[in-house]
Amino acid sequence: MIELQGVGDHTLFIVGGNMGIKEALAQYCDTQQEIKDIKSRIETLERQIAVMEKQGYTQQDSVTGGEGGNRHYKIEGYPYPEYSRKTTLLICRRQQLNGRELKLLELTNEVEEYIGQIEDSRIRRMITYRFLDEMTWQQVAFAMGRKYTENGCKKMIERFFKEI
Repeated sequence: MIELQGVGDHTLFIVGGNMGIKEALAQYCDTQQEIKDIKSRIETLERQIAVMEKQGYTQQDSVTGGEGGNRHYKIEGYPYPEYSRKTTLLICRRQQLNGRELKLLELTNEVEEYIGQIEDSRIRRMITYRFLDEMTWQQVAFAMGRKYTENGCKKMIERFFKEI
């Protein structure tokens, strides 16, 4: 029974519960996507903080008070709690990114070790192009040479995963 796993454009063909290269590749692809997501969140926070700092971002509010609560006061100030929350969140996200990048480095070493154990050079190249170099199937076929097609490469990898 084939179970499809993967993120975005990277789909893996997982057979049964066999661990090894298939699971390592799935984790590798998921971690890559997770890193992209974290980087996107960091960029958003950095933009928000930059806008707050550049524009001298202030908030306005109206309060009542004074003589029996009959007077209205307009107050304006820098929203330090919001700024502080965003900068703290930015620091946390950067730490999270560092952790995921270390995990990706470990997974890369593990995946490269698994790939190095594959006997068929064509399969090794296709898996490297597809998963480590993040190429599309069309790009993999082009990198493999004229006699390879997008569907042909995809089927070869699918058969390889079924066999192991």
